[in-house]
Amino acid sequence: MPSPTERPRPNVLLVIADDHRHDPLGAGGHPVVRTPALDALAARGTRFAQAYHMGGLIAAVCSPARASLLTGRHVVAANAAPEASSDPACKVAIPAGLATLPEIFRRAGYETFLTGKWHNDPAALHRSFTAGRRIFIGGMSDHTRVPLHDYSPAGDYSGAPHFETGFSTELFCDAAIDFLAARPGAPAPFFLHLSLTSPHDPRTPPGSYANEYAPATLPLPPGFLPEHPFDNGEMQIRDETLAPKPLTPPVIRRQLADYYGMIAHQDAQLGRVFAALRRAGLESSTIVVYVSDHGLALGSHGLLGKQNLYEHSVRVPLLLSGPGVPAGRVDHGLAYSLDLFATLAQLAGLAVPSGLDSRALLANGAGAPGRAQVFALYKDCQRMVNDGRWKLIRYHVQGRETLQLFDLKNDPREEHNRIREPAQRENTARLSRLLAAWQQSIGDRWMPLPDSGGTARPIP
Repeated sequence: MPSPTERPRPNVLLVIADDHRHDPLGAGGHPVVRTPALDALAARGTRFAQAYHMGGLIAAVCSPARASLLTGRHVVAANAAPEASSDPACKVAIPAGLATLPEIFRRAGYETFLTGKWHNDPAALHRSFTAGRRIFIGGMSDHTRVPLHDYSPAGDYSGAPHFETGFSTELFCDAAIDFLAARPGAPAPFFLHLSLTSPHDPRTPPGSYANEYAPATLPLPPGFLPEHPFDNGEMQIRDETLAPKPLTPPVIRRQLADYYGMIAHQDAQLGRVFAALRRAGLESSTIVVYVSDHGLALGSHGLLGKQNLYEHSVRVPLLLSGPGVPAGRVDHGLAYSLDLFATLAQLAGLAVPSGLDSRALLANGAGAPGRAQVFALYKDCQRMVNDGRWKLIRYHVQGRETLQLFDLKNDPREEHNRIREPAQRENTARLSRLLAAWQQSIGDRWMPLPDSGGTARPIP
């Protein structure tokens, strides 16, 4: 059997969504949401059902999550100037010395093309891509008035943006389709980064998608609560003010209808992109990835945003299809979205930089062993460890420590805190040691270690 370096080099289509939590996906068994294009992608490849992002030190979590994915590094190393901040305008600049994922493909002779959102620094964009169209440098905008830049060969995006008629997802997918239509006969393989701003708010699904889901028929999200039971350190951030508190079922159902409508519209647009890939005769030679930067609460645990470490916010959908990827498979091993760096490099036969935190998700044409634990942080107030069954979340707010312990096997909605049970003391101590070791390994100077003093206050 030939080695990967002897095969024709595969193309890569990397799609990153914004705010798509792990569960609104037909392939994942959601009772309401219909995602036929993504379901078909999952059927052609592997769905990683336990994929996580690593959080961030700033409220705009999409920026650090994308920086980690793009560099294959943990959330502190991927940040050129790591500091905790609630400023919604903050974004993570990628260290100049770290090669990005598209950059290593560019160095290997690939044409690297960007369309859509770039929520990191322009310098990293410049060294990563050879071309692009309809580039939005920023965090969020109205979907019908996206400030766009043309690709700059000089890397200069300081000028005023322009605006085009159309909905964000359609504009970005059209740019990807035009790129693919021009590919047959091109001498170099491509790395196409389609970076969406949907289903992020403002959730304004266009046309018939605004009525795709009737609010009254929708089940409330898993773990719905009117209010979060305690101060998690970030209760007044913008995301948490998008609906009045306490939350009510009618308000949340209306928000879910809009959110699901955005996902349905996005799925249809991605279906157009996948069809263009087939028309160009490129489907069999292209690795296709669908992933989200992070999840979202939308009523779960009495929260609305992503500034928390519950499953609905730290887990993401991750679908992988194409040459070298097993078809029709669901992988339940613990993984990070940043593991895509090593995985895509491996599938393309590229050498990877040293010092990566990324691990390949596949081994010898099958799934690689999952991670023993995954970790995440949020700002200076929340830390998490998950070993596949047990999950410990620590909060440090105004000098006080609070703890939650969940049995994810028997309580996947994280509704029953087990921290008060005497039988869980050693389990809690074990997880605390793992969390402390991780914090030390990444140079976490923003939140005290579990054994650093203070009064532990269990949360009911």
